Amino acid sequence: LDRKMAVLMGGRAAELLVFGHLSTGAADDIARVTDIARAIVTRYGMSDSLGSVALERERRTFLTDGVSTDWSEPRTFSEETAAAIDGQVRSIVQDALERARSILEARRAVLEAGARTLLAQETIEEAQLRTLVGNDRPAPARDAA
Repeated sequence: LDRKMAVLMGGRAAELLVFGHLSTGAADDIARVTDIARAIVTRYGMSDSLGSVALERERRTFLTDGVSTDWSEPRTFSEETAAAIDGQVRSIVQDALERARSILEARRAVLEAGARTLLAQETIEEAQLRTLVGNDRPAPARDAA
């Protein structure tokens, strides 16, 4: 999950690194990272400070595909715990942003080369991307199952 969150925060980290400010462009990615972080803390019990406890459950509904985000159900934890959850979620999201930023700072030349390629041709094929990042080995075979 850490890697996935860092990847999702890559656009925001690139904005900070290259432009020094933020735009609304990464809003969907930020929402996804926040949802993952909240699930880590509240559903999967993966928070050091809150312990191995499920504070929320996934609520699947008959009419929707996936998890309900209906917050109208009563909470089963205190305001103190809610504040602790919020703090943990913020910390996890910030860590993902810092990880993405660190990677992009270390590989700034790759970031800039990728941006130039995208400006010139709008898309990057997998082989081009592997060459850009210095990993031109063939992709591993994927299972058909």
